[in-house]
Parts: sequence; C-alpha cells; structure tokens
Amino acid sequence: MATEATPNRGPLAGVRVLELARILAGPWAGQTLADLGAEVIKVEAPGGDDTRRWGPPFVDRTDGSRDAAYFHAANRAKRSVRADFRTAEGQALVHGLLADADVVIENFKVGGLAKYGLDFDSLHARHPRLVYCSITGFGQTGPYARRAGYDYILQGMSGLMSITGEAEGAPMRAGVAIVDVFTGLYAATAILAALHRRGHTGVGEHIDLALLDCAVAVTANQAMNYLATGVAPGRVGHFHPNLAPYQVVPCADGHMILATGNDAQYDRFCRVLGRADLAEAPEYATNADRVARRAALSDAISAETARWAKADLLAACEGEGVPAGPINDLAEVFDDPQVQARGLRLDLDGLPGVRAPFRFSGGEAVAERPAPVLGDADAAPAWTPR
Repeated sequence: MATEATPNRGPLAGVRVLELARILAGPWAGQTLADLGAEVIKVEAPGGDDTRRWGPPFVDRTDGSRDAAYFHAANRAKRSVRADFRTAEGQALVHGLLADADVVIENFKVGGLAKYGLDFDSLHARHPRLVYCSITGFGQTGPYARRAGYDYILQGMSGLMSITGEAEGAPMRAGVAIVDVFTGLYAATAILAALHRRGHTGVGEHIDLALLDCAVAVTANQAMNYLATGVAPGRVGHFHPNLAPYQVVPCADGHMILATGNDAQYDRFCRVLGRADLAEAPEYATNADRVARRAALSDAISAETARWAKADLLAACEGEGVPAGPINDLAEVFDDPQVQARGLRLDLDGLPGVRAPFRFSGGEAVAERPAPVLGDADAAPAWTPR
C-alpha cells in the first residue's frame, strides 16, 4: 500500500531520519523528531516492528488493518518501508535511502549491523555528514556492552526501583517504560546537538546512548543524596526524600497530593487546616526539622485532611497558594479542562493519539499523520523534495 508523503511542518522540516529501530527507545526518538517536523522513514522487518502485535488493546483502521495501541504510541507521523537486511535487495534499499538521509537511529546489539555494511564506520566513510545514533542497553563499551537491554531490567539495575515503592514493601517499577522514554528523549537531544555541530564542521558523528547510562542519569537528586552522604537512599513511598510535607494525604473521599516546598507554604497549609499550632511548633520550624520528624508530622496532618472532601481541600489550598493536586486516572486526565484546552488528545485520520508537548511561537509542530501501516511507503520510498 503506497502513500503520498505529506511534508511535515515544524522547525526540523527538511531533516531526514532513517529509523532502523524497533520497540520503544529508538522509535520514541524518531517520533520526537517527527513531531518537530523531520521526515522519518521507519525501516521494518517484513513482519513489522514487534510492538505492532503487543496487544490488546488494538487500534483498528478503516482499511481493516490493525496494530497494537503500543505501536501507535511511539510511531506517529512516520512512513514505513519493509526491508530484510539478510538479502541483497533489502540492503540495497536501505543504502539507497541513506544517500539522502541526515540521521540514522538504530538499536541493534553492538556490532549487529556491521555484517550488512550498516554500521557507523562503514557508513561514515560513504556518508561523512551522517549523524548516526546507536541506542543499546549498556553502550558500545564496557563489560556489559554485548548484553541485551530491557527497560524493566534497567529500572532495577540503575537504582530506580530501589527508591520506588513503599518503605516496607517490594521495589516497584514505574507505570510506563520510563528508561526507554527518557533514552529516546536523550537521543533526540543528542541528535539535535550533533546536527548543530555538523552545521559548523560539515561532518556527522556517532552518538553512543545506553539505557543504563540514561537510567542512572535520571536518578537525579537521589543520586546526589547518595554521593553527598555515602548512604544509599531507600524507598519512602509517597513521601519526598528531601521535603516535608510533600506527600499523598487522605481525604474523606479518596486521596490527593500535597507538595509544600518552603516554610511559607507549610505555614499557610497548617492554617488552611485550622492547625496554626503545627505551623508554630518549634519541632517543625524548618524543612530539615520536618523531614527529620516526617512520620509524626504526616500523622498529624493526615488526621486533619481525612475530615475534608477532596474538592473542598483542593479549592482551599488553591485559594491560599498551597501547591496541591488530584490523583487522576487516565479517563480523568483526558476529561480535564486544561488538558482539553491544550489539545493533548489528537485525532489523526480518525485514530486517537497524544499531542507532543512542543509549542513554538513561529508555528505548531504537530504530527499530521498517525503511525504508518506496515509498508505504506514500499512502492514509493523516496524522500520528499527538500
């Protein structure tokens, strides 16, 4: 099934990306660039990206084809070309596309593309301006370089799971594959930096991105908590390791989030609750005092918040400038008036999607097409005119 490519709008219009990637991290990088206006051709094995079958749920198209919702989450605004790297025909097709590509994104095992002449060294000699981004579990170097990398495993190895979950419970993974998503975003950032440098030097380069590296990087303040003290932080459930009260609190009809970040906000919250004594208590005078006595303070606060309806307490906090918020499920998210006002739900040719968060004063960078049907550009895979 051939499709006529519609040039993307956005600040990356004219940039051509060849995506030799599957599952999530690599496709997320490609989708991010597509959302910003790049033309992205996704090269798939004859059977397609594995995530096309990662359902239910599935998304049905008007032509009768269907792919898993998972696939649609990471592949909008691309075109699809099928190629079997094991054949001379497949390799020739990819090499033909490379002649006009600016960027390659690949997530094969280290050295996995060399046998097809699609590794960085082979391509750099023929296409010196090419920016080549390799995404692997553990990077191109080190004792684990040839291991396969999976988000769930990397959440464990990186320390993320050790700081996620209830203090007395089991370590928990995040509700989405955050290591893959963060790696895709880091990849897009690195690609843009390499394209910027190429504008000065005329030469592309090899970007080496590892899921483990990205996962460790996003441990953020928790990594610094360890490096500053030598003590590995543990799980604190809904509490914050460095702030108090900064937690989930009970209400008469559910739960909400309280996020006081300074003494003034804490003082105002106590007065919202009618507990000026907590604001004035010397044992809770500073954030450090409150963190040291977090459990006792939480008990005192929770006894008060449990008397309130969520909506009433949220409104009272909003009125007094106390940071607080609801805990929405995804149905509530897409019903939220702010989410609706920002147009975060997309309708792409009758298929649902989520809008990229970029907004530019010079124009919108919004995907114009849903995720591609497998091989939708097989009959006409050439790039659009620049």
